[in-house]
Amino acid sequence: MLREIVLDTETTGTEAKGGDRLIEIGAVELLNHIPTGRSFHRYCNPQRAVSEGAFNVHGLSDAFLSDKPVFAEIVGELLAFLADGRLVIHNAPFDVGFLNMEYARLGANAPPPIRLEDVVDTLPMARRKHPGAANNLDALCSRYGIDNTRRTKHGALLDAQILAEVYVELLGGKQTSLGLLDAEQAAPVAGSSAQAVAPVAPRPYRSRLTDAERARHDGFRASLGPAAIWADYIGADDPV
Repeated sequence: MLREIVLDTETTGTEAKGGDRLIEIGAVELLNHIPTGRSFHRYCNPQRAVSEGAFNVHGLSDAFLSDKPVFAEIVGELLAFLADGRLVIHNAPFDVGFLNMEYARLGANAPPPIRLEDVVDTLPMARRKHPGAANNLDALCSRYGIDNTRRTKHGALLDAQILAEVYVELLGGKQTSLGLLDAEQAAPVAGSSAQAVAPVAPRPYRSRLTDAERARHDGFRASLGPAAIWADYIGADDPV
């Protein structure tokens, strides 16, 4: 059973080594690339101001974060949820850099740093599959027909949920409903802050052929004649 955790973060700025901090962590669980409906979501008090540029991206203000727990208070819940799961992140060096920075601040209680080679980074996956195209999350949603109309601002949990859909499409669209998982597999991990979220429903296959392309292909099949080897594998009226 392959367990993966699709994760996203929001921060006070872009420089983990320059003193910026994590302020939000969102993650969703996949088993064999199937969303289980389990998630993790926490806000953190960064104990420093949020930059104007970061605020314009995610809308999380200093006042909103002032009464939230600090990272050291939620790291145990986070590690329990991550457990033995393989991380899936879009532009992994950014999020991993911030997580490792927060880990290092824990001193003697710090967990081992996350190794980038152990993380599935969906950004280079998308660049290999769509070279020369825009491969940010919004562009990938548009390319794969994924509804991201709720994404008026960046949010770690929502972005993780959307990235889970994008990841399945990058793997070849093997998305399946939660109904294939039994109750034991979908049960929360004891001691974690997992929250149930609605599983993503599978979408029907959409043909990418135009009418003209289909007509040319049908003509080619007809030109092969009834004795073509192809006829042993696909009927004359079968869709392509």
